[in-house]
Amino acid sequence: MLLLDNWQKQNSNPVLNKTDIIMKLNLINSFVYTHIKKVEMTGVVMRIISFALVSWRGPLSPFLFVWIFNTTDALMLSWCSILRKDAAYTLLNVFWVMIGIVGVIRSANFFH
Repeated sequence: MLLLDNWQKQNSNPVLNKTDIIMKLNLINSFVYTHIKKVEMTGVVMRIISFALVSWRGPLSPFLFVWIFNTTDALMLSWCSILRKDAAYTLLNVFWVMIGIVGVIRSANFFH
């Protein structure tokens, strides 16, 4: 019981320090780098699906969903291109992340 109490006290702080954040990012980087081809292929398929959905449904497309989906795949592809040190694809996909954020904000009508 004492071990559980000590663990709860140590892990009850909701604020992450810099070391915790770096450790979590290294863990994510390690996972993505280990599975980079799968992550990239998933991102590419997601992008194809989002553009196909808009092409087929036109004005009836669920635009907020499409923007969130497209921004998620851009984040995945950006992460992979950064790990691969591919400047051209990093620029392209980070650009799509920024465009996606604007698209999500506009689709969700955060600003009228």
